[in-house]
Amino acid sequence: MNVGCLQINTKVGDFTGNAEKILGGYKWCVHQGAELVIAPELSISGYPPRDLLLYENFVAKDEATLLEIIASVGAVPLIVGCLTRNSDRPGKALFNSAVVLQKQQEVARVHKSLIPTYDVFDEDRYFEAGSNNKVICIGKQKIGVTICEDIWNDEDYWDDRLYECDPVKDLADKGVDLLVNISASPWHLGKEKTRFSLLSEIARQHRVSIVQVNLIGGNDELIFDGQSLVVNANGDLLAKGNEFGEDIFVMDTKALALPSDPWKEDETALFYALSKGTADYVRKCGFEKVAIGLSGGIDSALTAVIAVDALGPDNVLGVMMPSQYSSEGSIKDAEALAAVLEIETLTMPIKEIYNASLNHMAQVLKGSQQDVTEENLQARLRGLTMMAISNKQNRLILTTGNKSELAIGYCTLYGDMCGGLAVISDVTKMQVYQLAKWINRKMEIIPNNTITKPPSAELAPNQKDQDTLPAYEELDQILKAYIEESKSVKEIVGMGHDEFLVRDIIRKVDLNEYKRRQAAPGLKITPKAFGSGRRMPIAQRFKHT
Repeated sequence: MNVGCLQINTKVGDFTGNAEKILGGYKWCVHQGAELVIAPELSISGYPPRDLLLYENFVAKDEATLLEIIASVGAVPLIVGCLTRNSDRPGKALFNSAVVLQKQQEVARVHKSLIPTYDVFDEDRYFEAGSNNKVICIGKQKIGVTICEDIWNDEDYWDDRLYECDPVKDLADKGVDLLVNISASPWHLGKEKTRFSLLSEIARQHRVSIVQVNLIGGNDELIFDGQSLVVNANGDLLAKGNEFGEDIFVMDTKALALPSDPWKEDETALFYALSKGTADYVRKCGFEKVAIGLSGGIDSALTAVIAVDALGPDNVLGVMMPSQYSSEGSIKDAEALAAVLEIETLTMPIKEIYNASLNHMAQVLKGSQQDVTEENLQARLRGLTMMAISNKQNRLILTTGNKSELAIGYCTLYGDMCGGLAVISDVTKMQVYQLAKWINRKMEIIPNNTITKPPSAELAPNQKDQDTLPAYEELDQILKAYIEESKSVKEIVGMGHDEFLVRDIIRKVDLNEYKRRQAAPGLKITPKAFGSGRRMPIAQRFKHT
């Protein structure tokens, strides 16, 4: 069967734009000989719509747009994700649905059976679980239609399943020739390989071909990688959509398997993901231009490179704000990076306004030794500068803090945390170094000195990060174990780490939850990022053991 796959980048609430993409892709696929065309999960409304689903006019607009799409669908069927009202109450008001359209009519409707409520997902807040796992006949083909999570509960693949039922098994037992999965599956490192491994196992187990069409693009903190898959009944990969880019293609489910491993190395995938997430966040929020504080450090350098790749050099402003503690080398490194990236720069020293601020705060500072108060004052003056640029030039500010720093509070509220998007807030310090080296694999873009010098906030004389922090290699291991793997103190100590150090790091992570609650949204690239997928109380007294 020739199946058309619409791997499109939707915008939440842009019903007209989303419909144009769906119908434009549909017509192209029909022209290319498709016998069936498939669009992603909730592709009419965009995903995730979250609490917009609580507004009657939002749901009504989805319904009206579906009718407009139906009127343009001809003899070739189209499967598209949409909202459906639940008329059988009590229960949630809506279903997350897939509709099959043909000859200006709706011929079938399937509701999502497995409603995820973990990590970033909160679909049980809005959607009733469906139970209509029925086989749909298209021509001589018997099609089983599933929606995203419905395919993630195979008992032979997972040791610990979240749901009792398995929609895929139900459909396979009824006899299907093709299993379709419309999806909005967000990406994190390695997700694309897991997704293929799962589909391959299901295809072999049930002896059925699978077409999964996945969303592409960034929506808030989530990044959707696309990489839609066509797998034959042997579990072989027949086709894969583009990584982090729109792709519309037609594939025969009887085609020959791909001859080689199509997956990108981690650093390549991570850079593409961060670039796509940045580009979409900036533009979908109505901005064209951004500004970044360039310190000469590796975090701001990486953020600048990502921004230039995402938006182009003409849309990126680098702002250098040296103080009396900024080293000459750091200033030169920032200037060298800006020159290679060909971005506009501003140099706005903060020494004079810092000294003026010290005079202004003399009553508060009198009789005390210089400490973090004065350090934070410098960061906040930089934040003041960046936000003024944002207001006056209509630029979105990209913050540059990494996950390691945000985890333990090595950042300043209303200072370096000021901004609209935290590009690398889910990227650990060691991953920052790995990405920097990957960027420089062909030529020096980030100055080598930026990569090799000891990291420093440069807020005090001769300051180094390791004055108050353990080596980042060890810090990142502990943070991953605690944040992403939810390990206990005992388990982390059992990995070979000092107990006092482990307890101190966990204490800092917990104490700084209030800071992260006020941080700019960050792009999610790990299984557990700060933000909507990690919901920790601020006021709490639990002691880890």
